[in-house]
Amino acid sequence: MWAVVGLGNPGRLYAGTRHNAGFAFIKRIAKEWKVKLRKKRYFSKVVEIKKEKERVLLATPHTYMNKSGLAVKNILEVRGIKPERLIVVFDDLDIPLGEIRIRKRGGPGTHKGMNSIVQEIQTTEYPRIRVGIGPLEPDEDAVNYVLSPFDKSEEPLLEEGLKKAQEALEMILSGNVEEAMNIYNKRRKTLNS
Repeated sequence: MWAVVGLGNPGRLYAGTRHNAGFAFIKRIAKEWKVKLRKKRYFSKVVEIKKEKERVLLATPHTYMNKSGLAVKNILEVRGIKPERLIVVFDDLDIPLGEIRIRKRGGPGTHKGMNSIVQEIQTTEYPRIRVGIGPLEPDEDAVNYVLSPFDKSEEPLLEEGLKKAQEALEMILSGNVEEAMNIYNKRRKTLNS
């Protein structure tokens, strides 16, 4: 069984904000897979589905971002899922909007949700999909930026990023994480390069 966890903050106040890119991703996947996140378990809203020959649990933790690890730990312990079968999807300021990055493992960086997960499950050995929400302007406050909603003009780029993340998820679930990394970890060339 796989657990796919999208990070964000619950409640109307945070709906549609940049920090909730993980929630937006899980909602998109649920819609594509024709299921609904209804059950409240493991400090999360969840739905379980059979995808090909695998069981997949989709989850959006309702512990708030900086306590995401409590929900993830509960999911893994109660369902007996090993960390390497956990995929975490979250926002990243350092990646341009519309782009994603895949990692098989690694440290949490400065992301409070990822820090909480590492602290609770005591490992960094699980794949993650980072959804770009950047770039942050040099004089802009990071907290205000991540808690602000996407502009209408940004929505097509957000959708592009979420679509790429879905394609990457399908690859990871099929055991092709390296292929996903090769495809999506290439940096887009700028006019100056």
